[in-house]
Amino acid sequence: MHWILGIALAAAVFVILKQWGALSAEKKKAATWKMVLVVGGAVLLFMVLTGRVHVLTAAVAALVPLLRKLPALLKFAPMMNRMYRQQQPSGNDGAGAGGARSGGAGQRRGTGEMSVREACDILGVAPDCSDDEVIMAHRRLMQKIHPDRGGNDYLAAQVNEAKATLLASRKGAA
Repeated sequence: MHWILGIALAAAVFVILKQWGALSAEKKKAATWKMVLVVGGAVLLFMVLTGRVHVLTAAVAALVPLLRKLPALLKFAPMMNRMYRQQQPSGNDGAGAGGARSGGAGQRRGTGEMSVREACDILGVAPDCSDDEVIMAHRRLMQKIHPDRGGNDYLAAQVNEAKATLLASRKGAA
C-alpha cells in the first residue's frame, strides 16, 4: 500500500515541477504564495483534527492571510458608515398627525412607547383581561423565548414591555 502512495506522490511532484518550469517569474511568485498558504492550511487542519491546536487558534491563523487585503477593504469604510447611519432611526421618526398615536398594531413609532393594543397582540390576551392573565401570558411566553433558553433578546424585551404597558394601563385606569 505504501508503494502506491509513493508512486502517486512522485507523479504529483513530477507534474507540479513540469508546470512550474513553464511559469513566468511573476506567476512563480504568486504560485509560491498560494502553495505556502495551501500547505500551511493543510498542516493547520491536520493539527486541529489531531487535537494539537485549538480551533479558535486555527481560526485566527486562518485570518492572517486576509490581513493583506485589509487596506483595500478600508476604502469601503466611509460607504458602510453612511449606510449604517441611514438605517438608524432618528429621534423624531413617526411623529405624524401632531404626534398622536393611533394605537393600531404594527404602527410602532421610534419613541419606545407601546400601545395597549400592541401589548395585547404581543401577549395574546384580550384588552379587558385581568392582571393575573397578563402575568400568566408573560410567564408562558418568557419560558419559550427567554435568551437563556435559546431565545432572542429583542423578543424578550418586547414581551417585558408589553407586560409593563398593560399593567401600567390598569393602574392608570384605576
